[in-house]
Formats: sequence, structure tokens, C-alpha cells
Amino acid sequence: MAAQWESVVTTLVRQRGQSLTRYAWLLSGSADDAADLVQDALVKTFGRLSNGFTVTSAEAYVRRAILTGFLDGGRRRTRWRRIAHLELAPDAIDSPAPASEARIDLQAQLARLTPRERACLVLRYYEDLKVDDIALELGISSGAVKRYLSDGLARMAVALTPEPHPPETQPTPGGINAHRS
Repeated sequence: MAAQWESVVTTLVRQRGQSLTRYAWLLSGSADDAADLVQDALVKTFGRLSNGFTVTSAEAYVRRAILTGFLDGGRRRTRWRRIAHLELAPDAIDSPAPASEARIDLQAQLARLTPRERACLVLRYYEDLKVDDIALELGISSGAVKRYLSDGLARMAVALTPEPHPPETQPTPGGINAHRS
């Protein structure tokens, strides 16, 4: 029995490990966190699995465990944000100049979303799930999924839309200091 689940784990990691890690990276936004999410999901999944699971069915369990692990971490971070203002602030603050560059940083914008918004966007646009499938996956209503998708897309659109530049002034004929005759 032990040899069979070890075979399933080995095959799953060999065949689908990179895909699972990319999925976790899109959710978490960090390669280190993604590796931790996949590792934790494998441990949780194969710590409970009994005989008879295939690589495909095991992958579904691992993906669900990755999503659950990410959402649980988001809840912990939300609780931390409530008291983070009590933490000592550094004396020096980094310059905002790099943040004002005109390049689009999709990963940074994903990181600013709430865990539910981010999960909905990743499930919709990376996993290519329909709204009802996302609702089933997250255990929430279809309306809530639509709201998270709408809010997440709106927040990203606002953040990724370039700021309008004021119209440039046109020089007057004869130059700025032209005298009238």
C-alpha cells in the first residue's frame, strides 16, 4: 500500500510539479511561498489519502490544498494588517521614484488584491474556470465570485491605467518674448 501512494506522489511531482508550482506562484506572488504551498499541499494530501487514487485525482486534491493554504494564509495576513500599524516604522523610507516609472507591473498589482479577489482572478484567467466552477471550488456563491472578479479587475484597471499627461503648451509664433509691432 505504501509503495502505491509513493508511486503516485513521484509521478505527480514529475509530471505536474511545475504546473502546480506555477499555480501556487500565481496565487502567492512569491517563488518561495509557492514552493511552500506545494510542499504543504503534498504533505496534507498524501498524509490522508488512502489506496486507489490516481495521479489525476491526486492532482485535484493537491490543487485544492494549495488554494486552501493560500486563502488561510491570506486570513492570517489580514489579521496581521489590523495590528501592523503598531509595529515600529523604519527611520528611512525608500524613494518612491521606482514606483512612479511608466512600466506595468502585473505581479505587484496582483499582490495588492485581497486573497479572495486574487484567487478568483487566478482561477478564472489561469485555470480557465467558469464562474460557477470557481464558486464551487471556493465554496461561495456565484454572485460573490462575480463581485470578487469585478472588484479585482476594477482595482487592477485603475492601478494599471497610465495617468493622463497634461497637454503640452504650444510655443507662440515668434517665440515667448516676441514684441508686437
